[in-house]
Parts: sequence; structure tokens; C-alpha cells
Amino acid sequence: MLRRDRWRLGIVAIVVVAALVTVFPISGKINLGLDLKGGAHIVLQAKESADSKVTEDSIERLLAVLRNRVDQYGVAEPVIQREGRDRVIVDLPGIQDPDAALELIGKTAELEFRSVVESTASVPPGPQRENYESDEEFQRAQTRWNEAKAQIESGRESLAKKGEGLAGSRVSRDDEGRYYLLGPVLVGGKDLVDAKTQYDNLGRAVVGLTFSSEGAKLFDRATADNVGRQIAIVLDGVVISAPVVQERITGGNAQISGRFSPAEASRLSIMLRAGALPIAVEVIENRSVGPSLGEDSINSGIRAGLIGASLVFLFMLLYYRTLGIAADAALAVSILLVFAGLISLKATLTLPGIAGIVLTIGMAVDGNVLIYERMREETKAGKTPLAAVDAGFKKALTTILDANITTLIAAAVLFYFGSGPVRGFAVTLSIGIVASVFCNVLVTRALLQHFMGGRGAAGSMLHRS
Repeated sequence: MLRRDRWRLGIVAIVVVAALVTVFPISGKINLGLDLKGGAHIVLQAKESADSKVTEDSIERLLAVLRNRVDQYGVAEPVIQREGRDRVIVDLPGIQDPDAALELIGKTAELEFRSVVESTASVPPGPQRENYESDEEFQRAQTRWNEAKAQIESGRESLAKKGEGLAGSRVSRDDEGRYYLLGPVLVGGKDLVDAKTQYDNLGRAVVGLTFSSEGAKLFDRATADNVGRQIAIVLDGVVISAPVVQERITGGNAQISGRFSPAEASRLSIMLRAGALPIAVEVIENRSVGPSLGEDSINSGIRAGLIGASLVFLFMLLYYRTLGIAADAALAVSILLVFAGLISLKATLTLPGIAGIVLTIGMAVDGNVLIYERMREETKAGKTPLAAVDAGFKKALTTILDANITTLIAAAVLFYFGSGPVRGFAVTLSIGIVASVFCNVLVTRALLQHFMGGRGAAGSMLHRS
């Protein structure tokens, strides 16, 4: 074996060992797409209003804010893309709580601090039948509750009339049904620098806020002017809480407290950090893909891949006999490199991606077929076996590169213009092309040189094939 052949065999051995270390154990290393792992598929439609119009700029800013929110939420390989003029598709693989994801991406997250001018009482809890001895008592309690609710609703109308003479005011309500007449905005979300989940002295989840230098000045002035009075914290027009200011607060830090679970506080922090949506959106589709569908798809894909690979392996053995062993070994290395590439690039494997792997299995042996047929031609032309091997690889190399480069260009176009599963197919196909060329050019030749070992063995292998 020549020195260059030893180097070639050494490079192949290093690559194979590195791939084995990367791939095994394979469990949990490959990111699965929405069609394999399950998750949430959400379609949003932008809505025009008097304050915001649907334009190219507003949709681009909407995409940027959604990406920021989803990235902070920690979703692996999300797909966020525009559809048509005013729609956005959001695919979130692996999301077990689609309602929470919908709340995260669908809310505009407009934060305001406003002074409380006046408020109504909260709506009392509705009566429950099990708490009363008879239906008559329950009906009377229900009537009293309806009257109290109607009185609070009339209080809302009264607050709205009072607010007509107050510039910048608005009427908002909280989760308990209490209505507030709020004064002008004291501090807005644009002055916010950071928002983090924290815990108060009682272990309850809260959201800690940090304002910019200008926001800190505004918050300082707002708390100084409202000591002993309520300041409402308003998110998307809903009063989250309305604490009484006990003393002037300096330093640009504040806290939003409410009946938050840790998960709710975390989502609110993400929305506030990512900023408000530049335009209102409406959810027109919210579809969940269950993991059972993904499992069936994976099983079907693996079964198809195994059947396809088995047929290709068998064909190469029957048609090329001894040479087919080298081709099959190179094919196995090519499949190994595909998975190593997916893991190393943190790419997402989708159902079309599995189709790309199956396609790679078929394409990977094309180079071997070209090389072997060239070797046969050179042998018939009277060249020695080793010379035929060398000439076969050299003459087939140009054809192999031309065929695979054109396919690689097509894959690049699919990746650039495609989206979601189409991109997954393009990535898998591209990795497969690179792996198959490497195996055709280096792995197959290194194996042939090793198997032949000498002139006599080489001739025997070529003539038997």
C-alpha cells in the first residue's frame, strides 16, 4: 500500500470515529420538527386599526418581535414565516401547552403605569347551588348577584362620563370585574429596559422591572406625586394590579405583583422584554399536532429507509459481488455522516427530511456505479488492475462532482426560498450530497486499496465483478 493510500485510509478512520462519537448514543440528539415531534401550528392575521396600518414595515416588525419572544421562550427550531400580505405562520415543535404559547405570541404586551382616579367595587363571586338548602334560596342569591353585577356595570358608565372631561384618561377593568377610571400614562413600556421573574418575601412569583434613565425619572416623579394613592399597572388595556404607593420609589426599579404562577410570570417577562407587537393580530388557526402522529411518521420513515437501504445493499452485492462490499461499507459511512451532520449543525429533522435521507441512500451508490463501470472499461482496454482502479476514480470524479454540484445548487435554492419542512428536506439533502461525495472519492477508494492489497488481488476482484 502506497503512502498516500495510508493517509487516505487514516483520514477515513478519523472521520468515521468522530462521526461515531457525535452520533452515539443518538437518543435525544436530533432536533425533530413539528411533523415528527408534535407541537403547535398557529396562523395569525394582522388587523388594521386607526392607530396602526398593515404595511410591509409593520409586518416585518411583527415578525421580528415574534421571533424575539419565541427565542426567549426556548422553543427548538421554531418556524416563523410570512404568508401572503397580512398573515404569519408560527410552528412551535415540542410545545405541550399550545394555549400558553398562543398567549405568549398573540398578546400585544403594551405596558402602562397610570394613576387611579376612581374605581368601582369588584364583582362578588357567583353563588353556588351546593351552598344553599333549596332552589328558592339559590335563585334569590342569584338575583342579588345579578343586581350587584348590574350596579357595577352602571358604575362603569358613570366612570366613562367622568373621564370625558379628563384628557388622556381611559376606563379599564381587572380580572375581578372591578372598573377603574385611569388618568394619563405616567410611564410606558417604551421606557422599559428589562423584565425578570422574581419572588417576593412570601415566595410568590412577581415580575421585576428595570427602566431606562428617562423611565427612571418618570417613575420617580409618578411615585412622588401619588404617595398614598393607587397607581394602576395596565397590560394590553387590562389592569394587572393597582397597588397603593407607600413612598417615593427611586432607582428605576419596579415590581408587578398579582396572582401569577411562575410560568405566567415568566411569559409576562418575555413579552415585556421582547416589546409590544407593532400591530394587533387575530388568531385564525390554532392546531396542535400530537406526538402520536409524529411517532407513526418516524416509524414509517425508518421502515422505508431500512427497506430502501436493504434493497440498495443487496443490489450492489449481487451485481458487483466483491466490489459491492466496499460500496456497501461506503454507503453505511455515508448514512452515519448524514446523522452526524444533522447533530453537529443542530438541524431539524422533518418528515421530508427522512425522505431526503432515503434519497441520499439511492444517490450515494451512483458514484460507486460510475467508478466501477469506468474500472471495467479500463480493464477491458488492457490496463493493469491497479491502473484501472486509478483511472476509474480519476475519470469518474468529474462526472460525480458535476452531478452532485447541480443537485446541491437545487437544494440551496429550496433552502433559500422554501420554509419549514421544505427547508428540512434541503438541509438533509445537502448534508447527504456532501457525505456521499466524500464516501465515493475517499472511503470507497481507501477500502478498495485495503481489500486489494496487491496486483493479484486487485485483478481477481475486478474480473469477478
